[in-house]
Amino acid sequence: MERAALAAERELIRGLHNLRPRHRGCVATIGSFDGVHRGHQAIIAQLRQRARERSLPSVAIIFEPQPHEFFSGEKAPARLMRFKEKVLALFDAGVDRVLCLQFNERLRSLSADAFVQRVLLDGLAIDHLVVGDDFRFGCDRSGDYRFLQQAGAAHGFTVEDTATLEIGRERVSSTRIRAALQDGDFALAETLLGKPYRITGRVAPGRALGRQLGAPTANVRLHRYRSPLVGVYTVRVKATDGSELAPGDRRLNGVANVGFRPTVEGEGAQALLEVNLFDFDGNLYGRELAVEFCHKLRDEEKFDSLEILRERIAEDIRNARRWFAEHH
Repeated sequence: MERAALAAERELIRGLHNLRPRHRGCVATIGSFDGVHRGHQAIIAQLRQRARERSLPSVAIIFEPQPHEFFSGEKAPARLMRFKEKVLALFDAGVDRVLCLQFNERLRSLSADAFVQRVLLDGLAIDHLVVGDDFRFGCDRSGDYRFLQQAGAAHGFTVEDTATLEIGRERVSSTRIRAALQDGDFALAETLLGKPYRITGRVAPGRALGRQLGAPTANVRLHRYRSPLVGVYTVRVKATDGSELAPGDRRLNGVANVGFRPTVEGEGAQALLEVNLFDFDGNLYGRELAVEFCHKLRDEEKFDSLEILRERIAEDIRNARRWFAEHH
């Protein structure tokens, strides 16, 4: 009874040093889970089923930064989700616990044997592992599906291949979703994700330049090396807590720019999400917003003057309003 009750918990565990005796005994999976898309959701459904069969908690093991970000930095593929979004999405998909391991030089240098011993055995005492047959790990790259099966036979845990989901005769993957977003194909991205693509974040003070240009904006930090989107888009916006943004309105339409603002910023600027909400004049500082992307209007451009930029922003707003009128 006590073991079954544990499966109802939702808990984020940051680092091996925060594992406690009560965390021992679980069904686990390992991965990046960027986007927590429908392929990931199928894996998590498989994980939950195995956990229920054993009356054990389900655990997703993730890494921060993601390994390819550790090795490649800004050249790594753009994140679909920042860390907080990913953890919440994993919980929403039904995972009981998320173990986040800091991917640093110490973790990178672990052999496959040491990773299994420290994380899977000493840390979690796993009963069953759900992992892709193409999964590789360990500084010597010797850790693969066959290695894990042999380790399981030796140490008393079982290993199972993850479910693979195909849509349109292609495997659902984060790479495929990034390509869809880059192409402005938000319908395909939504099909693969199982929900519209959105970016969430807290509104931070900016330079109030948008107000000077006739279009006040809510500025949202992206919290990632690179953005999967760059350009000007129509968006629908709501507060992540479900509260009203304006009296009687839980969701507002607007136009957003994602990028580096080349007309007003110099080299080395950080990517930013700027949202202009139609017919809204309230204060959003400190509010956490979910910005849902609907349609790409144009690429980001550098203009010769602020006056030309002002005119283009006004045109973007007109085009966005027209799009929403046609897609009501």
